[in-house]
Amino acid sequence: MSKFSRKKIVAVLVGVGVVAVGGGLAFAYWTSSGTGTGTAGTGTGASTLVITQTSVISGMAPGVAAQTISGTVANNATNSAFVTSVTVSISGVTKAAGAPAGTCAAADYTLSGATMPVNVDVAAGTSTNFTGATIAFNNTGSNQDGCKGATVALAYTSN
Repeated sequence: MSKFSRKKIVAVLVGVGVVAVGGGLAFAYWTSSGTGTGTAGTGTGASTLVITQTSVISGMAPGVAAQTISGTVANNATNSAFVTSVTVSISGVTKAAGAPAGTCAAADYTLSGATMPVNVDVAAGTSTNFTGATIAFNNTGSNQDGCKGATVALAYTSN
């Protein structure tokens, strides 16, 4: 009888086969690789802030006290927006129909405190108030009849 029995030879071959198959699986696992891509996006910010003047300013004339400007900033966007300030400026002056001869220009008026601090995070669909600037008619000491009944257009910006 030989030193190696049939059972031992089969057992050795099965063992070698198991090692070979197991090593092959391990080899396949360690050499696997892959790649991929992805994206992420950010919002564009609140581009639908609406600034509305709520104060009624009328009766400006030489020697009349300055009047306070106030209003609201409404956020109609789908995300919140931080409003640092609202700035008002005179964008034009329109003489009244039938006004006396003479000029009337933005220089006939004075804005004080034109940049009004707000410093509020305005949630989507809500609003916040602003106030603080004033407007007055300048008393130049010259004939300013051309400004009687004039309309001063105010422009608002926020940041």
